[in-house]
Amino acid sequence: MVLLLGAAAACGSRGAEPAARLSARLIRQSRDTLRFEAGAVANRCGRGGDGLVLQGNAHGNGVLIYVRSDSAASGDFPLMARADSTTPRGAIVAARGAGAEVAGTGRVALTASFESVRIGPDTVQCAARL
Repeated sequence: MVLLLGAAAACGSRGAEPAARLSARLIRQSRDTLRFEAGAVANRCGRGGDGLVLQGNAHGNGVLIYVRSDSAASGDFPLMARADSTTPRGAIVAARGAGAEVAGTGRVALTASFESVRIGPDTVQCAARL
């Protein structure tokens, strides 16, 4: 799985703001391509968490990304294993497209771009569990 993540998180800006959006392209091993757009939200990790959870979904298609980073979530992130608790910068990704879980379809490529996403006031639990 390949991940390119572009996240723009607006903190404390004023005035009219564009709607938060996820734009995604999923390419399955069979060369099927699925493109979709959806509304998006972001929340900081709670209890000393060091990252963000970004998510967007619409009509059964969606992307959920846990981004572990010590700075603003922007740029490319290497993929981490699901229970990785030591890598300082990376992303754990879950994607769903056209009614089928991507994890069971073999190799996939994902390009996901989150734009104009404000970080919400609530926190979410991001601790790795085995």
